Amino acid sequence: MTDRDMSQGEAAYAQLLQAIRAGEFAPGDRLRETDVADRLNLSRTPVREALRRLEADGIVEHRPRLGAVIRQLSHAELVELYEMRIVLERTAAEMAAKHAADAEVDALRDLNAAIASSAPSEAAALNQDFHRGIYLATRNRFLLDAARALNNALMLMGPTTLADQERIKVVTAQHDDILTAIAAGDATAAGEAAEAHLQTSLRYRLRALAR
Repeated sequence: MTDRDMSQGEAAYAQLLQAIRAGEFAPGDRLRETDVADRLNLSRTPVREALRRLEADGIVEHRPRLGAVIRQLSHAELVELYEMRIVLERTAAEMAAKHAADAEVDALRDLNAAIASSAPSEAAALNQDFHRGIYLATRNRFLLDAARALNNALMLMGPTTLADQERIKVVTAQHDDILTAIAAGDATAAGEAAEAHLQTSLRYRLRALAR
């Protein structure tokens, strides 16, 4: 493979990864080389390379007679993923309560207000920024690395649960609880609020999976 092919393969991988992260392709969707190539305005060779990389990442699987398909998490995998998220996000909230600067808490409050006033189509990206902000406030690069390691699995959860204003109200109220504890420097309360938040999210996910 030439350097040019390799650079196109990297571009195809990055673009396809972003499209999956943005929800343009959903778990269970079939990824036909020709369709993806047309969408990304690339030839099939770099797209084929990108699909192989996504399969190695555990994001795409090859199914007989279908080809490349975005993986769907099973009920058990979803519960296991949330168990790990609870461990990490509880720890992140506890550490943020110890290390977050006032300016960081203010920025998180602004983000949460933006989520509350946004349309469901915009709320998911802002919600990701909110949780990333808590991790950054921990001042712990190893915790950040652990959170990034879950990114591929998080993309396989399917559409956001922030599908309507009522759900957004619940989420932002729980975010407020986390921020209140962080601002007060109460690590125990921050961790408990973060765990309660994710337990609620898991319930929504499981209900959606059962439909």
